[in-house]
Parts: sequence; C-alpha cells; structure tokens
Amino acid sequence: MCRIVIVCLSLSFLSGVARASDYLLYFEAQGIFGYSSQLKKPIYYSMNPDAEMQKPSIGFDYIKRFSGESGDWATLAVQCRLALKEDGDDYEMEPQIYNAYFKVKTPGPYVWIGHNRPAFGLSSYFDSHGLLLRTLAIQGFGYDRDWGVGMYKDFSWGDIYASATIGSGMPIHFRDNYMTAVRASYGVLSQSNYSVGFSLGYGMTLDTMGYKLRDPDPRRMRLTGVDFTILRDNLEHRFDLLAGRWLGEDTHAASYRFGVNLDPEARIKIEAQPTYWKFGEDKNYELALCFSFLATSNLTVRAMYTYDDNGRDSRVIMQLYYYRPI
Repeated sequence: MCRIVIVCLSLSFLSGVARASDYLLYFEAQGIFGYSSQLKKPIYYSMNPDAEMQKPSIGFDYIKRFSGESGDWATLAVQCRLALKEDGDDYEMEPQIYNAYFKVKTPGPYVWIGHNRPAFGLSSYFDSHGLLLRTLAIQGFGYDRDWGVGMYKDFSWGDIYASATIGSGMPIHFRDNYMTAVRASYGVLSQSNYSVGFSLGYGMTLDTMGYKLRDPDPRRMRLTGVDFTILRDNLEHRFDLLAGRWLGEDTHAASYRFGVNLDPEARIKIEAQPTYWKFGEDKNYELALCFSFLATSNLTVRAMYTYDDNGRDSRVIMQLYYYRPI
C-alpha cells in the first residue's frame, strides 16, 4: 500500500510539472516470456518471480534539471513502474520505485539523496536495469539500488564514489541495518575506453529479493571488489569480481561479460556471460548467451539462453523493451 501511495504521488507531481521545458519524460514498457526446463512450464520473468527484474511492466522515467545563471545545479530523477508479479498460481500488479533521487552539484563532489546505486562494483556505474544479462548485484551479491546518500567526484584520471545506504535494496527497512561502500577508478570510458575500479563495502545488510524480506535479521557484509571494463573497436569486455563476507557467509563471485557489436551503429549485439559464485558451502555457475536487436529507435528485442548448474535449469527468455520520450 505504501508503494502504491508513493507511485500515485509521483504521478501527481509529474502532471504538475509537465509544462516545464527543463525535463525529460519517457514511457517505458516491456514484455517478458520464457520457458524453464526445471519448472517445465512457461515463465513471465527472467530471474525469479520475487526479483524486481525483468517482468512484464509499464512505467515512466522522469528527469528534471534545475538551472541557474552558472548552469545546471541539481537533478531530480524518478523512475516508477507497475510490474506483473507471479505469486503461486496467481498474478498481481506490483508497484516498483527504481530511481528516486535528488542530486546536487556542489563546489566539490556531486551529492545525491534517495534511491540510487551504491558505490560498489560494476553496477555502481553500468546501468543494466533494462537488460536481460545481470550484474553480480542483481544476482543477489549486493543491491542494484538502495536508499541513502552518496557523493562522487570526477577527475581527469578517473573518479571516486562513496555511499552510505540502509542496506535493504528495493524496500525500506530499519532493523539496525546499514551499508557503506567506496569505489575508486582509474580510466575514463568516454576518453580512454577502459576503466579499472577497486571497491570496499562494510555493514550489516538484509537479505531481500525485490520487495520481499527473506530474513529479518541483518547479517555482516565485508566485501572487496575489482571491476574492469575495456571497449575496443566493436568488442566489449566487462569483468566483475568480489570476495569477503556477504549476509554473514564467506563469499566469492566472478562474472565476465563479452559483447560483440555486429554493425557500426551498435543495433545488433551478441553477448556471452559466465558467472561463478561460492556462498557459504554452496557453489554454482551460470552460463548466459544474449542476442539484442534495436528494431527501431524506441524498441529493442532481446533473446537469451541461460543454464543454471545448481538447478540443472535451462531457460529461454524473450524480451520486448520499449522506451520513448513523451
């Protein structure tokens, strides 16, 4: 109910500012359909019915810039959607708040408050919310988005990013949980086509999946991470590694995403991603192959095959992702 109220207030807010000229408003929709060999039935999600991504959904992405005589000084970002959630044999529409932050440009760093990316690993700067392939944070080793504050500063050689969040991910819970993280990188992707990042994370975090709280007791987080991105010609390499303790268990995880753009405009792409992790005594690996086609400037078609070793589960997933300005 709280999320429904927030979404309604957000829509009301947007209707009041729609006449402004310093904003961007996008309509977002996606369709997901697949088949699981383990479940032996069609599925309408890519990962897990409780996870926030990917599911059939509709929503909006709103970005408003605040400017003065010296230029832009703040940005407000709100991204909400209604997603189809499977609950046993029933289905319901789940309101989701993805981005919801206010970012201010200070004489030093940029500072944000709200729901945004924690400063750890590849997902701290690589936006994969509309993609089928998942970062380590989306796979459960961290949070793709979390509630709190953060600050970052760009330099000619790279950047430094720090965040202090509540350590619960999508939902808001206060159970003596918290998460602090910092990431320093060397290399600027837009200039040198590579970036190497080193991350540290510490806190007491909650085990959540989507908006579901799976354990009410916070567990120790103490992680070190390294990520590495190389963009060369039509090839993309993205490495993400972490080690330490996550949710109170000794944890190691590694992911490598290799992409090939098959045309000069990057409309057609093939990506392969092996992922391995050890969480406590559990070990697993996942193999994924994804094909993407930008059918129009607003519509992307994706098809993915994944194999999960623990469940001996092979999945084929089809996604239609629509994103256009209003």
